Amino acid sequence: MKPRHKRIALIAGGLAILGIAAMLVLNAFQSNLVFFFSPTQVAAGEAPTGKSFRIGGMVKEGSLERQPDGITMRFVVTDTDKEMTVAYQGILPDLFREGKGVVAQGKLGDGGVFTASEVLAKHDENYMPPEAAKAVGDAHERAAANKAAAEAASQTIKQ
Repeated sequence: MKPRHKRIALIAGGLAILGIAAMLVLNAFQSNLVFFFSPTQVAAGEAPTGKSFRIGGMVKEGSLERQPDGITMRFVVTDTDKEMTVAYQGILPDLFREGKGVVAQGKLGDGGVFTASEVLAKHDENYMPPEAAKAVGDAHERAAANKAAAEAASQTIKQ
């Protein structure tokens, strides 16, 4: 084999190895990628089915209930527009409270119940995960716009 052919074979082999390594890294990245959705987005069908994702918002006051098995908890996460029931089996974080921000990671199960594999709570009274804060802010803006439209329609009907 000529030196020129050896050099070409070596370059082709190196490129093949580099391509395989890049494919493995991208595959690992893709499988560990987790997206965030608000309860409104989940209700609109934007969340993936059968894949893990994160849902965030505020824990609705009075929604926390312990199941008879003693370790399964159910609570409602809301972005003030839509609500989603979350089931979690395990110990909740110490800072988990009703009326506070939360992000849960898991899958959407039967009956629209989100089955969480992990629950993350805020770390102080002023903190909310940026995604959850944005979702709550967007829901407040939609609620204000709907209220203004309803008031305008009410004024039109009165006249």
